Amino acid sequence: MIIEKDKVRKILCIKLRGIGDVILSTVVFNNLRKDFPNAKIDFLTESPSKAALEKLPFLNEIIVLDKKRKNSSLYYILKVRSGKYDLVLDFYSNPRTALITFLSGAKYKAGFPYKGRTYAYNLFGPQDRDKFHAAKLHLEFLKSIGLSYSSDELFFSLGQEDISFAENYFNETFDRRKPVAGISPSGGWASKKCDPEKFAEIADAISRRFSSEILLLWGPGDKSEADAIASCMKEKVHLAPATDIRKMGAMIKKCSFIVANDSGPMHIATAVKTPTLSLHGPTDPKLQGPFGDRHEYLRLDDLDCIGCNLLDCPKEHECFKNLPVDSVLGKIESLIKKNKIVIPLNEKS
Repeated sequence: MIIEKDKVRKILCIKLRGIGDVILSTVVFNNLRKDFPNAKIDFLTESPSKAALEKLPFLNEIIVLDKKRKNSSLYYILKVRSGKYDLVLDFYSNPRTALITFLSGAKYKAGFPYKGRTYAYNLFGPQDRDKFHAAKLHLEFLKSIGLSYSSDELFFSLGQEDISFAENYFNETFDRRKPVAGISPSGGWASKKCDPEKFAEIADAISRRFSSEILLLWGPGDKSEADAIASCMKEKVHLAPATDIRKMGAMIKKCSFIVANDSGPMHIATAVKTPTLSLHGPTDPKLQGPFGDRHEYLRLDDLDCIGCNLLDCPKEHECFKNLPVDSVLGKIESLIKKNKIVIPLNEKS
């Protein structure tokens, strides 16, 4: 089926799960705007991701899927059907979203051809999602259904109040002559989180080597890790204030660079164009790492258990505990060089 682009006036994008997954799906927006400059674009997602999207100017409406709502499947089927969409792009393609798409009433219904779900679509993305980085997968999806896929820009919603908050905090907290290195201990699973002792060692080395201020970023559920890192550090550290996700994103944007686990804040950093070094153990950076050539990742690929994808480590967490700090510093030097970051190096470290 070929999409008649001039007949598409209303589009629904569907992407559930966490903030990082949703941010990676925003790579489609510039491409959709190119093909459908006058169409209204709505987005169906879950509550945690609403804040990442709601101030983006090219989105018309954000529909928040609440699984606890009584008769939720019927409610969202009727909600989507009432939207009278011409094109539904189901970038999630689980049984629930496949059914919503199938019953949407849209002429063009696109999704991934997963087993038991092909009934729902008349346009299909790639079969093998493990061949592509999670952001690139969305571009391959567009390519597969005959849409533009040339722009690889990610987006994250920031309002002026968020930007002002970050600017005021940085002006009041940091020496303007020094770079600010962000450290993010967030991670969706225990095994994805670098151990506090190792993160403290890394942060201390960054502070000394790059004469930098250290900003420990944290969100809901991360405060204990941030406190543990701060208590282990020998150099001066600033613990970020409690914020919402957009204000955290604005602070990340102000950082010279950030070191993060594979996490939502890591993807936020790439979306706000902050040079990012991600640390990986159980996950594959080629699939889930920071998207774009300006970033770096580090993983101990020689470990026989690397890339295990287990939620909890059955061993000693060697993938993080054994990370050489010199390798981390080397990756940061690469970040500095490729992004032309001006940093006074401290050769005595």
